[in-house]
Parts: sequence; C-alpha cells; structure tokens
Amino acid sequence: LLAALAVIAATTIIGLVFSRTITRPMRELVDRAARIGRGDRNAFQPLAHHGTREFAQLSHSFLGMAEQLARRSDYIATFSAHLTHELKSPLTSIKGAAELLLDSLQGKSDTLTRMEQKNFVSNILGDTGRLEAMTQRLRELARAGTAPQNEHTQLAQAVNALKSRFPTRAIEATGCLDRSIGMSGEKAQIVLSHLIDNAIRHNARNVWLDASEDGSSLRMTVSNDGDPISGPNRDKIFDAFFTTRRDTGGTGMGLAIVRAVMDSHGGSIRLLPSEARVAFELQFPAA
Repeated sequence: LLAALAVIAATTIIGLVFSRTITRPMRELVDRAARIGRGDRNAFQPLAHHGTREFAQLSHSFLGMAEQLARRSDYIATFSAHLTHELKSPLTSIKGAAELLLDSLQGKSDTLTRMEQKNFVSNILGDTGRLEAMTQRLRELARAGTAPQNEHTQLAQAVNALKSRFPTRAIEATGCLDRSIGMSGEKAQIVLSHLIDNAIRHNARNVWLDASEDGSSLRMTVSNDGDPISGPNRDKIFDAFFTTRRDTGGTGMGLAIVRAVMDSHGGSIRLLPSEARVAFELQFPAA
C-alpha cells in the first residue's frame, strides 16, 4: 500500500511538473501561432510561462521571427501602395497622349499640328524614361536587401572609383581609407554613388569624405555644399518615393536604396544636424 501511494504521488508530481514545463508552454505557443495567423498583433507578447530554458529560447525565436515577418508584410503592403501610385501617373500620361495621337491619325478629332504631335511624343518619351529609371531603382533596391556573403572591399578602392565616375566634381577623401569594410565593392559603390549623385542634383560642387575607426565598425561622414535640406523634409528623405525633384525626373528611391544596403549589411546611415553643409554619417561594418 505504501509503495502504491508512493508511485501515485511520484506520478502526480511528475505529471504536474511535465504539465507546467512542457504541456502548458506548448499549448500557449500553439495558441499564439493561431492568433498570429489570424492577424492578432497582440499575440507578439512574451509567453506567461516559459517552462524550461529551451522553451523560452524557442518561444523568443518564434515570436521574433513572426514579428519580423509581420513588419516585412506591412512594408510590402505600404511599398506596393506607393509604387502603384508612382506608376499610375506616367502610365496615365502615356495612355492619354497615345490616344490623342491615334485619334488624330484616324481623323476622329481635329488634326494636331506638327508642334503638338512633337510635344505629345516628347511627353511619352519623358514618361517612359521615368519608368525606366524607376525599374532600375527597383532592381537596385531588390539587390540591396540580399544578405552579404563574406564580402569585403577597401574604402580607398571605392573612393577612387567615385572620382572616376564623377570627374567634374571635387571629391576630397581623408581618414583611414586603407581599412576594409564588410561590403562588396559594388554595394559600396551603390551607397556612395547615390549620395554623391543626390548632392550633385542639389547643386553641390564639392563633396568631402572622412573615414575613421569606431570600435568594430568604420564611420564615414559624407558632406557636400549643395542646397540645404529643409526642416520638414529631414524626417522624410529616407522614405521610398519621397522627392522634391519629381518634375525633373527624380524617383525618390536613392536614399531608400542606400539605407536598405546599409541595414542588410549590419550598418546604418543617418542625417547629421548641420547648418553649413548637408552631412550624412555612414556606419560600415568592419571586414
């Protein structure tokens, strides 16, 4: 009888411990997965009972992955809405101009003059050029998000390539340019080229690059003497499709691509508070 009671007590204790450390956290995690699948954003909170340390690590990793996927889904939805809006304007313009030209050729409307036809064709070419530039930027943005694969390059090589690409601008580089960064030469060119091209389009004549070591990373300040950025626009410049040069062909994706490249490689970019110059601070991961 004592042996039976001991077995029953031991079994009960083991069952309670098993229920609290294994079954209860597992059921809660399954419930969270179902709630996340239904779109409940409150399900990203940590579990009330983790049980063992392994279950705590599992739940933390699972909820972190789910939250990251939710953020990416929100970004894709927002990006798609902006992209649809940006594509709609040039496509509507091209369609309208083509319909007017077709009606004129078929005699359905008053015949357009030679100058009017030339203007319509110029508008079509301008809008197709804008669409072509936008697709190129979208291709760069897609490549920017790819994870690095043991990439490295010297800052000096990237700077020399910049001077060859922009020979009409004075590009002055100082600091520890002989150090290598954890980024391919192509990605570094994308980052720096977009910054310099953006500066040139805002009437910059001189660009200064200054690199310095910062622990396990390399910090580079990219400044120029172009037009200053207004206060209301300082918080928007990294948003995709935001541009103040839409009338002259700006796509508003250059700085968004730069930030995507830096984020995907574990770096960062920020606009420095400066009155005299427009200055960006790049934080490159060291190779």
